[in-house]
Amino acid sequence: MSVTAVVGCQWGDEAKGKFVDYLSAHASIVARYNGGDNAGHTVVNQYGTAKLRLLPNGLFNPGTNCVIGAGVVVNLATLIEEIHFFDQSGLDYQQRLWISPRCHVVMPYHPLIEEIYEKARGEGRTGTTRRGMGPVHADKVSYNGIRLYDLADEAVFAEKLRLQLAIKNPTFQAFGMPPLDFEAVYREKLEQYARLAAFVREPYALVQETLKGGGSILLEGAQGALLDNNWGTYPFCTASTTLAGGAAAGLGIPPHHIRRVVGIAKAYTTRVGSGPMPTELDDQDGQTLQREGQEFGTVTGRARRCGWFDAEIVRFTCQLNGVTDLALTKLDVLDSLPLIKICTGYRNASADQHLLQYWEGDAAWLETCQPEYIVMEGWLSSTRQASVFSQLPAQAQAYVHKIEELVETPLRWISVGPGRTETIAL
Repeated sequence: MSVTAVVGCQWGDEAKGKFVDYLSAHASIVARYNGGDNAGHTVVNQYGTAKLRLLPNGLFNPGTNCVIGAGVVVNLATLIEEIHFFDQSGLDYQQRLWISPRCHVVMPYHPLIEEIYEKARGEGRTGTTRRGMGPVHADKVSYNGIRLYDLADEAVFAEKLRLQLAIKNPTFQAFGMPPLDFEAVYREKLEQYARLAAFVREPYALVQETLKGGGSILLEGAQGALLDNNWGTYPFCTASTTLAGGAAAGLGIPPHHIRRVVGIAKAYTTRVGSGPMPTELDDQDGQTLQREGQEFGTVTGRARRCGWFDAEIVRFTCQLNGVTDLALTKLDVLDSLPLIKICTGYRNASADQHLLQYWEGDAAWLETCQPEYIVMEGWLSSTRQASVFSQLPAQAQAYVHKIEELVETPLRWISVGPGRTETIAL
């Protein structure tokens, strides 16, 4: 029996999708346990390029069951769009997809509420994806959520929707926005649910039987550990937990079954939206990282902020998640840089001689911190053709070894391109 969790060790966009695809080839189950369609994974394999936001990557493997656990909030329109991709690919997935009826549904009013909050914050806005994640989770914890269970009963759904529109519509009108029409929302959601109803079935027994039978389960985490709403840069974070431990509740498995945690980190740092990012670059090097890394959001298309590798935050998130194996992605993006920096900690005006660590303060405190760097020599040659570690330039090998030393976690894989085969196993 093997349960592996894959988590992001930065602010998301670490290329987790590639490694879930890479690790899922022989998995019995690949499962999503957190987040929603506010973040995406881009997967490049023999079926083409897929940009998935809700469906687990394991659907590409004919023998793998794929589960969307109760901890995921579901946008029905997004799910239908992604399923259409698999219909066109010719893959047989109908009996392999399980969506928990306990999943909460993103309703049309959730993105509108999020838009109101962002406009009201003005310059202090958090830079959300406007997918309604905060409001749908707020409804969930305040007992106002609508679940897939509710959509299965038209009378129950109608009652709950009327109540929510009675609460939400006056807010929209107060901010000069038109109210939502009950009948339009009601019919739209029922039609969408009908297209997905065959996949809505509780996967708990499937998961438990797989655990008992010694099968392997791969847990596909969404976003990154620094967007966690407890340990991330709150309030510049997401609405759900992004940590490996969140899989226990989000999928329904005992924590002790998670024996392996694979952390994914880019060879540099990126972030989408607002919030502190100590190593951010506003110069030519930052532009090079953005251009060579094609750093634009899968969901929003927004340009990602780019900066040097921050070993302090990756060391912290590896500790926080209990990372047993680290994957370093996009090493090839650094190929043209003559000098490369690594952040080892922070300093600010109130600090004494010791380097400050991420966990010592909050987001506002982190904004006051300046990174402490070590500088390494670049390799100025392509790493894309390397298939074993010894084929990397000596300077690239030194860079990888230094990162492994600083983050205090075994480095097991290096990615030198987007494809499944463009991976060096150590």
